[in-house]
Amino acid sequence: MLKHSLIGVDLGGTNVRCGLVQDQEIQKIVSRKIPSTGTEQEVVHEIVLSLEEIMSENVVAIGIGVPGILDTKEGIVYDVQNIPSWKAVPLKDILEQHFKLPVYINNDANCFVAGEWYYGSGKDCPNLAGLILGTGVAAGLICNNKLYEGRNCGAGEFGMLPYLNHNFEFYCSGNFFSHFYQRNGEELFTLAQEGNPEALDIFNTYGKHVAAVVKAMLYAIDPQKIILGGSVSKAYPFFKNALWNGLQDFAYQPVLQHIQIQPTGLENIAVLGAAALYHHQLTIMN
Repeated sequence: MLKHSLIGVDLGGTNVRCGLVQDQEIQKIVSRKIPSTGTEQEVVHEIVLSLEEIMSENVVAIGIGVPGILDTKEGIVYDVQNIPSWKAVPLKDILEQHFKLPVYINNDANCFVAGEWYYGSGKDCPNLAGLILGTGVAAGLICNNKLYEGRNCGAGEFGMLPYLNHNFEFYCSGNFFSHFYQRNGEELFTLAQEGNPEALDIFNTYGKHVAAVVKAMLYAIDPQKIILGGSVSKAYPFFKNALWNGLQDFAYQPVLQHIQIQPTGLENIAVLGAAALYHHQLTIMN
């Protein structure tokens, strides 16, 4: 008897990655560039080709994570970063008709936390937050063992909250380094690994800003654990102390004795998170 498999899809602005997931592990992964300036149909065609390349007879569902605005119930994608032609794409219907399989679609932050909740260190954690620190800042939320999306799939957009003279995204995303230091975050990460004092000081400053958005999350949703994702989370060892020091004025200090904050330990979490949408649907139905 064949074991059931899932396909997780990570749709970005320049490429699409599809992973075949079985027994909580990725068995195969493929990546394909997409014509970001192409028409709606051209982009959809590349997604279909990628799925066909990895499809097998034991696949029971497809999950897709997108960096944009969407209607998760109807599976309509209204906007994807860096794909200007996508205004209102009924992606769920298109793919379900083509592959005759159920398709689940959500934004990338929700997929991230779903992946950590089902496959990662967020297991057995009924109240979990996944904070993405990448080109943007956003959080996915698990509340009482269910993904909390809000009415318009907009819950967890902490990056848009006002902070100092802008918002949290301005100070806590990867763009922080170019905004204030005209430096590349990856370059600074490499220098920090070499012990460069300037790079270490920059990450220390960055950690103070991340502490502010974490405090907002603690006040608003009171999670048991916060898992960091996104490209900047790899530098956590260099801003960890500043983050925790920045939490010392949090009003409810006993909370800090129990809250766990850590970076993701999963490779290809975007693909796993998309696949986890299937398991989340089963949780809702049960």
